[in-house]
Amino acid sequence: MTTIKKKIGLALGGGAARGWAHFGIIRALEAQGIKPDIICGSSIGALVGATYVTNCHSRFEEWVISLRKRDIAALLDFTLGGGLIEGDRLMKFMREQILTDIKIEDLDIPYAAVATELATGNEVWFQTGDLCDAVRASISLPGLFTPVCLNNKWFADGALVNPVPVSVCRALGAEQIIAVDLNSHLVGKPFREAKLKKNIQQAKDENNVQRWFGEVADKLFDNENNNEGPRIFDVLNSAIIIMQDRITRSRMAGDPPDVLLRPDLSDIGMMDFDHAAEAIEKGIACVERHLPSLDVLQ
Repeated sequence: MTTIKKKIGLALGGGAARGWAHFGIIRALEAQGIKPDIICGSSIGALVGATYVTNCHSRFEEWVISLRKRDIAALLDFTLGGGLIEGDRLMKFMREQILTDIKIEDLDIPYAAVATELATGNEVWFQTGDLCDAVRASISLPGLFTPVCLNNKWFADGALVNPVPVSVCRALGAEQIIAVDLNSHLVGKPFREAKLKKNIQQAKDENNVQRWFGEVADKLFDNENNNEGPRIFDVLNSAIIIMQDRITRSRMAGDPPDVLLRPDLSDIGMMDFDHAAEAIEKGIACVERHLPSLDVLQ
């Protein structure tokens, strides 16, 4: 009797720099002969998922492994508008070097990026239109990246409403779903995000504006020898982690995936984008720990 293969959906969750673990997850799944038929992502999950559906995830993985703090700083355009980083410089690089001008509806693999409409709080699934714009909307983490305006609507990070988009995969036709939750081990961990100041150190001397921002950043992110409690970024980061963890648990209780992967990324900070190799290895290790649970997939 011929067994009909069920469509496998991969729901990639948000988690800023911890999202590089998605590359390890994907690599380890492929090593087991598991290739997703549908990919949906929130925040950094939308970005990594976009590189997969455009067949450039291996090249992008090599690039993120090579990243150093100086490289990261060069991609950041600081502002004090709706967030600390405008994001134009980063997305210009992504459009030119990685995602190019691709329409979601033209992809060979069904894909959706989740974002949050700020005016209504609605969960929005980008299933058509410019892929790079969809990713930019989905990664607009409040307080860090400025919101993005598309079709006269302002969008913020998709993880605000659906941190691990299992429901989106199911709606797109997935019959079996692998979900990746990057935040399960983080609630209650000590604050460790003062590292952002070091990430931007190379950018501080570019001009007067950057130098001024650097002085502000010293005040916001430096927790060393600080006995006055957490700084603004620590509070924002911890609040977002708590919120995403609670929303994820609530949504999965009503709509559980077939396989849930939760890599332990507690040693990787939100802005540790230069720790890709470590995050990828943790993603691989997570899949290897869950090999028995993958047997449910047909």
